[in-house]
Amino acid sequence: MRLDRLVSEGSALTRSQAAKAIRGGTVTVNGVPVCRPEQRVDENTDRICLGGKPVCYQRFHYYLMDKPLGLITASRDREAGTVLDLLPAEVKKQGVFPVGRLDKDTSGLLLLTDDGDFAHRVISPGSHVNKIYLAEVEGTLLPETVLRFREGIVLKDGTECLPAKLEILRERTCLVTVQEGKYHQVRRMLAAAGNPVVTLRRLQIGALRLADNSEPGTWRQLSEEEKAKVFL
Repeated sequence: MRLDRLVSEGSALTRSQAAKAIRGGTVTVNGVPVCRPEQRVDENTDRICLGGKPVCYQRFHYYLMDKPLGLITASRDREAGTVLDLLPAEVKKQGVFPVGRLDKDTSGLLLLTDDGDFAHRVISPGSHVNKIYLAEVEGTLLPETVLRFREGIVLKDGTECLPAKLEILRERTCLVTVQEGKYHQVRRMLAAAGNPVVTLRRLQIGALRLADNSEPGTWRQLSEEEKAKVFL
């Protein structure tokens, strides 16, 4: 990897700022000052320092966000605000993107990463990763709806959904667990069952769950242990 790229990706510097720092002699490779931004380095074995402090390079990055209402789950949009607008420039420059989608009117647990393989594993039905939602609905939730979800709801346009789990908490409150992510799927499933959604919040992906006191709009980096929980 080029030295200027590694310094930029492992710090808050832009690529041009990293190159300037290297030419200025403030970057060392294995204790030796280096002045050529284009020098190749091994990100796994070489020790890179900027101003005497180690540059912590990560090949991939993983974040958890509590998505607030009103933002769309996309990397960019000409008209609406996106979840990436909540991130500082140094995180956005890593090239992270949302893993799957939560619609504008849905809040809750959202993962962001620049690791395409990880994202594919999370959203693929073949990975059998549970996504759990808390829903407030119109009308009364009926026991027979639990069975309909277990057998696989057929949406109003004829789309067949995989078997899912519905747990009735109160008359108009339920938990819905799915392993796929069709367009507005949970909302459409509940509407097809006669219970249009009033509010919807994703609480959990795999065994990774939002904290009970989580605040919409907050985000943080995932630990290795938390990343593994996604597939439990």
